[in-house]
Amino acid sequence: MILFIKLLLAHLIGDFMLQPTRWVIHKEANKVKSKYLYFHTLVHFLLVILLLWDIGYWKLALVISVSHFTIDLLKLYASNWIKKNSVLFFIDQAFHIIVLYICAYNSNLVEHTVALFQHVNWALVTAVVFVTYPAAVVMGKLLEGFSDQIQIDHKSLPNAGKYIGIIERLFVLLFIIIGRWEVIGLLITAKSVFRFNDLKESNNRKLTEYILIGTLLSFGIAILTGFVFITMRGGL
Repeated sequence: MILFIKLLLAHLIGDFMLQPTRWVIHKEANKVKSKYLYFHTLVHFLLVILLLWDIGYWKLALVISVSHFTIDLLKLYASNWIKKNSVLFFIDQAFHIIVLYICAYNSNLVEHTVALFQHVNWALVTAVVFVTYPAAVVMGKLLEGFSDQIQIDHKSLPNAGKYIGIIERLFVLLFIIIGRWEVIGLLITAKSVFRFNDLKESNNRKLTEYILIGTLLSFGIAILTGFVFITMRGGL
């Protein structure tokens, strides 16, 4: 485990702290001809050696740095087909972490992976997944009759309300699981304060009622999910 953690730390430092924006821009413009692509690869090699503090790991560092170079290069050329940088970013990071995992547990990769899946708390995974998009869909259906009566604010960010709801439900679920109910009250208060000025300026009673219903429904779904998870965990 400590080996994987050190490799991950080296990756985080190399990719986010020791990679200036001008390097990124130069790589995107020049791709394989960019000198910074090679500098970036060398940085990762040196970081692995430094954090492991053992020159005997040079082969491991070489494998990681070469794979990092390959993945970054593929990402640069994939940008011609995939226009969303966020999608490329997460795919790129996922492949980097998979390589680090394989390198850290190469001696017992299959056994460790099987054991890892055997220890997954599937009830928790299900609860987390439910309070994200499935709960958003459920809320959309329940509020469908009200949403038709609300004038859309074109100044709002696209889907901002949905993502705010997902994040708040994840927080509520977390606080219930760790038994910190008082923090949920603070979360409700914080959201009310942020919403107060908007509702005051709009002077729209229907919008106020709609947001209130949506907020209570969102928190209610998260709390109910938390109760179900705790009940299931107690029965396991």
